[in-house]
Amino acid sequence: MSSRLEALVIDANEPARLATFWGQVLGREVVDTHDERVLTLPSPDALGFAIDIQPTRHPKTLPNRMHFDLTSASFDDQEAMVARAVELGARHLDIGQGADAEHVVLEDPEGNEFCVIEPGNKFLAGCGTIGALSCDGTREVGLFWQAALDWLLVWDEDEETAIQSPHGGTKISWGGPPLLEKPPKNRWHFDLRPTGDQQAEVERLERLGATRTDIGQGTVDWVVMRDPDDNEFCVLASASRR
Repeated sequence: MSSRLEALVIDANEPARLATFWGQVLGREVVDTHDERVLTLPSPDALGFAIDIQPTRHPKTLPNRMHFDLTSASFDDQEAMVARAVELGARHLDIGQGADAEHVVLEDPEGNEFCVIEPGNKFLAGCGTIGALSCDGTREVGLFWQAALDWLLVWDEDEETAIQSPHGGTKISWGGPPLLEKPPKNRWHFDLRPTGDQQAEVERLERLGATRTDIGQGTVDWVVMRDPDDNEFCVLASASRR
């Protein structure tokens, strides 16, 4: 048994604005699910994952532990992508990357960090527009997610890990310690869909190192858990999306 990565969920103070931004940057349709005011950007193909944007009252106070690495086909394409993002509300961000860095660091209208990577990056070749979901995390958490999703371990050196679906698409990578300070609740988290029984999958994930947690979710049909680095994620019911 395993789980499928159904969605990356992003908390937003202005969900409609953020959904419009990422929909236009990524070329995805924005769908109103009529479900807890969640806006969804479905994946354009079977290889990817949806992006669900849901409302929160809490402001962003710390750097995220996840960010997008967007790919570009040429330096002109990179420049055009950056210009388009800025036109839509992104801002340039200095995180110490230096003036000679070929990648461009930006933040979206809610302050979520992301990078537009220079062309010719071999690690992200063939991975699609979202080349990688780049995460702050330990080797232990990388191995946890490899087992949880039954993906391929495509990088494992110097405490850095990366995984990818056997079918290709976006990679998920972890940069190793030291870790960024974690907010009380991450603004980005994974929603997993079990391929079989939900309870059996929760128990399997516990054996892999996850723990159940209460973030005030109340009585719901999904289970909130934490991975070995204390990051929240949800295990959905087996039949239908929440």
